[in-house]
Amino acid sequence: MEKNPDKGYVAILGWSLNAIDAVDRFDRRYVVVAPPWAQDYCEQNGIPFIPWDFDRLNERSHEIAHRLKDEGVDVAIPIFEETVEWAGAINAVLMGNPRLLGQSMLFRDKSLMKRRAQLGGIRVGVFEEAHDRDDVIRFLKRVNQTLLKLDGDPNDPIHFKAFDKSGTAGHRVIRTPEDVDNIPSEEFPALLESHLDGWEFAVEAWIKDRKIQFLNISEYVTLGYSVFVPATPELEAHRERITEEIEKLIEVFDIDFGFIHPEYFLTSDNKLYFGEVAYRPPGFNALELIERAYGFNGYQGLVVAFDPKTTQEELEAFFPTPVTDAKGHAGCFGVYPRRRVVSRLEVPEETAKHPYFEFHELSDPREQKVAKRTAFGTHWGLAYFFGDDPHKLRDLLKHQEELDYYV
Repeated sequence: MEKNPDKGYVAILGWSLNAIDAVDRFDRRYVVVAPPWAQDYCEQNGIPFIPWDFDRLNERSHEIAHRLKDEGVDVAIPIFEETVEWAGAINAVLMGNPRLLGQSMLFRDKSLMKRRAQLGGIRVGVFEEAHDRDDVIRFLKRVNQTLLKLDGDPNDPIHFKAFDKSGTAGHRVIRTPEDVDNIPSEEFPALLESHLDGWEFAVEAWIKDRKIQFLNISEYVTLGYSVFVPATPELEAHRERITEEIEKLIEVFDIDFGFIHPEYFLTSDNKLYFGEVAYRPPGFNALELIERAYGFNGYQGLVVAFDPKTTQEELEAFFPTPVTDAKGHAGCFGVYPRRRVVSRLEVPEETAKHPYFEFHELSDPREQKVAKRTAFGTHWGLAYFFGDDPHKLRDLLKHQEELDYYV
């Protein structure tokens, strides 16, 4: 596509073919900053590329920032959790705004993030940092004492999360001291949280000039397994309150532009609790689901939200009206093998024949024996669904948990 010289020049941090394909089809100049192993592919496919190792933020982060500045880049866009701090460091230099680096640190450290939210008057559960297993045991005991549990009552679970990993990576549910023994030492320090019972959902919000330009509510059917967009009317009924919560985040985290992906709990007494917020696209291909439902490309949306040269007219023309402009509901299911030994992929017949089933990204197993899942584990691929009835879609996604895709 023709690139518009009056619009911003963007750097994409991290390797995602879907993101690269989207910006390549868009009207902005771009360069991909990714690990050196991507170089050959970029050269063969004419993709503008700068090799960079995102191992640790160090004194060399200035080097990439100045290189991009000399190149004429206006803004860096993080595609993965691991590149959020880099984007903050680079944008601090590109935009002459040192605050952006400090802000990115808040988005990367779950414990700092919770503290900042709490200081800003946002409702969060009980949380603490753990440096060793004893800290976890103490927190488990204290939380259950507070809940007035008697001897012999089953414990209320607590959650153990890596400070700086995305989503369900490094996330464990702890109920007993034995669960604590199974945590490897290298997972410390970590964040501990009380368990919140409630309806868990996520939000994707594109922000420009401190205003929400588009807000999507993603409804989780089961955390770590399935999600769909737009949400059911029952959850969408809370849109106004949810929008107010996102406006609080913009205020508390001082967000002028970009994209956020926060998670919330709606408890049985109708209170909204903040879980965490990420400054990058969500996992589980939520942007692809949003595109299937609404027709606009979320990665191109990132570009217009990040680019300092975007106009308000362009934003209004780019983003549709939430809910009413959706052509249907799009969802996906992360497949985990349910058996210990598997030999082949076989999509369940009832799924394959269902009118809502669209396609899958699953491959035949490389190993016969299924590795034991630690924490939430990583799914083996996604199956995609689309239909006009959100309740039917929700029940269909829930039902997939009982089916074997690998036999």
